[in-house]
Amino acid sequence: MSVKITADNKLKKLIVVGDRVLIRPAKETDKTESGLYLPPGVQEKEKIQKGYVIKVGPGYPLPMPADEDDMWKGKEDQVKYLPLQAQEGDLAIFLQKGAIEVMYEGQKYFIVPQVSILMLEREEEL
Repeated sequence: MSVKITADNKLKKLIVVGDRVLIRPAKETDKTESGLYLPPGVQEKEKIQKGYVIKVGPGYPLPMPADEDDMWKGKEDQVKYLPLQAQEGDLAIFLQKGAIEVMYEGQKYFIVPQVSILMLEREEEL
């Protein structure tokens, strides 16, 4: 069965691996607080960036004890993950140094390991 890829579902086909997070950069203002306009490349070179979490990997794989009784289980039962703190929709503040910039369908994204995320802002109450 073939599913047509549309603007709404194109990101559903992406699978983020391990402890990585897919982040869409937030739109930054091109003006400083004092009113100076910045060239486009300046903000992209900042050490700290922010953006919205689009997809999250499964987390850190946990080692499984070697038990012969578990051999009959399927592959999905063999791998367990420690989930990440980041969730879809969070605003993430992250280190640019740890991020990898990618272009997908004409949009810029960052693939960021959780260790490079400094802070998350979530809309729901804590």
